[in-house]
Amino acid sequence: MRRLSELEARRRELLAQCDAQRAELSMRLEHLGPRRWAQALAGGAAAGAVGALRSQRRHPLAWVVAVAALLLLRRPREALSLLARARGALTLVARATEVLGVVAALRRKKH
Repeated sequence: MRRLSELEARRRELLAQCDAQRAELSMRLEHLGPRRWAQALAGGAAAGAVGALRSQRRHPLAWVVAVAALLLLRRPREALSLLARARGALTLVARATEVLGVVAALRRKKH
């Protein structure tokens, strides 16, 4: 019986530690939330030149990066899957470009 009571006391102790860690993690995640990141980015953009900010808004790559950031923040598993597919597609395109370059070089040598 004594061993059982020791184990139960240890369990309560561990559960209390888990609750404390959970509270600390939620506080830390609150500080790292997307709203805080957006505020920090907006503050950094406001500090830049107005003309540069206007051109950044129109830049298509900036929109791609913004969408990727939102995807990564909201659905990391899907974002990583998309990145893996994009990497595979990019590898395939690079290989196809190499093959087409070799074929074009061979055709030039024949004529």
